Amino acid sequence: MSSSTTRRVLTTARHRRAAVTALAVSLPLAFLAPAGASTAAPLAPTQDQQSSAPSQPGHLDLGAPDLPETRNVTTLAPGLTRTSITRGTPNPDFFWTAEVAVPSTSPDPDAPSSALSSQAQAQMVADRLTAAGVTARVEHVQSPQLADAGGDLGYRVRAGQFAAKADGAATVDQIKAAGYKSSVIYTGWDGDAGSSEDDRGPWKLEVLTIDPKEFRGDLTSSFGPNLQDRETTSSLAAGAGALAAINGGYFVMDPAAGAPGDPAGAAVHDGKVLSEPVGDRPSLVLDENSSSVQRLHWHGTVTGAANTGSLPLDGINRVPGLIRNCGGTDDTPTNLPLHDFTCTDADEIVAITPEFGPTPSGPGLEVILDAHGTVTAVNHARGTTLPAGGQALQAIGADADKLAALAVPGAKVKIDTDLLDESGKTLKTGATTDVVNGGPTLVENGQLNVTAKRDGMVRTNDSNSFFYGWVHKRNPRTIAGTDAQGRTLLVTADGRQTTSLGLSIKESADVARSLGMVNAINLDGGGSTTMVQNGQVVNSPSDAAGERPVGDALLLLPGRKG
Repeated sequence: MSSSTTRRVLTTARHRRAAVTALAVSLPLAFLAPAGASTAAPLAPTQDQQSSAPSQPGHLDLGAPDLPETRNVTTLAPGLTRTSITRGTPNPDFFWTAEVAVPSTSPDPDAPSSALSSQAQAQMVADRLTAAGVTARVEHVQSPQLADAGGDLGYRVRAGQFAAKADGAATVDQIKAAGYKSSVIYTGWDGDAGSSEDDRGPWKLEVLTIDPKEFRGDLTSSFGPNLQDRETTSSLAAGAGALAAINGGYFVMDPAAGAPGDPAGAAVHDGKVLSEPVGDRPSLVLDENSSSVQRLHWHGTVTGAANTGSLPLDGINRVPGLIRNCGGTDDTPTNLPLHDFTCTDADEIVAITPEFGPTPSGPGLEVILDAHGTVTAVNHARGTTLPAGGQALQAIGADADKLAALAVPGAKVKIDTDLLDESGKTLKTGATTDVVNGGPTLVENGQLNVTAKRDGMVRTNDSNSFFYGWVHKRNPRTIAGTDAQGRTLLVTADGRQTTSLGLSIKESADVARSLGMVNAINLDGGGSTTMVQNGQVVNSPSDAAGERPVGDALLLLPGRKG
């Protein structure tokens, strides 16, 4: 028999209605749909009684309330289900259009063009394009209000309405000939305020639901052979024999930003801290087959002999001087989280563990420690293979001399890498503890609480263009959270396709709450968004090349650790 079975409805309609009535306020929608059945009929409410109800109980709070919605629930193991959700129908009102990059008004000649600008600047560009034979229009962009961001974003310039993407090529060429950059986009991917309530879709989502009372396997994370080599979610799942998997947290992609594959935020595997947080961004903390959402921050030190004192440790398992997503200490240009941006620090000490792989090469100091914490070598250039059970300390800038004075050959050195919770207490980790980074927060204590600014998705110097593309517009998304009964829900939403529009961050929060989550965060999305069942990718990743190699993945394993 296959390890995953799709069950058919055996109860009568009368019995099913009674069961739904009894469970309406406690079970997420994934547990209320009959296993193996597809239905467009309204299901029971998913909201915890202490939080406000979604606009359409029994359906995803997504698009117009009267949209058709079908669900198919497959049991992968006791306490582990996968729910496939399709909502809405193709919308004839959507079309392809050319969007113009408006030149910056900054006195800096290198300032990049922006999708958004002031009304006056946008109108000037539209007038120039019209004079050049391209009928352009100016559109006011207003974003749904979030906990700490949103509202009026600015104005965009667009031209043309096309039935297919290729039909816009000639208009893009005209725009470029007039001196402006342009690309063809689909209007269904807009996340403008007020539009989602009327949208018809379509959307395609996959939901894994893990009940810790019934599931006898493991909910864990995996990064493959080492941290700095990316692998696909399906290969990580296959290597571990996982029942199911989704992609995990943010990671480095560009070698100019660090080591590709390296977590760009907190990471713990089997109880061992492998990467420091980005500020106090939220993370998904796993312990066996249950989870929680926690905001974690960092405290690291390097301590030598009694007469040599201690030094602050800036990070762990990354290239010294490069801090992807920022959120460290003494970083340039900011110590606050700044998403998809690489901050720098000329003076740093970073610990490297065997999980990283070969240590980063370059100028600076490298101290090699054996399995007992004894300094076995001090190298005046970085880059080596670690001894079995050993680790390294790498220092650059002024911190190189400080580390050299503390870590002399033959001395004992202690490295402390503590993750602290919001109250300042050390996160207790055991052999079954894993942490995967994410952000922003979507739902907190049953209420929408989208903290885009706090978690670094708002930039003040780019005319809201990053917020517009990353937060406001619809993209593929991966979501993780817990419901009021302690179940973990892992969600993928396909996007950047006409057959599945994707979600804005506000819509991601609405979906999380309407699925019953009382605490939820956004994980890495875009081309990374992937769900796997029994070794097969079951969603539709958006990258043209297919499934994207990622930094880590969340796995559902059939057996317990240890």
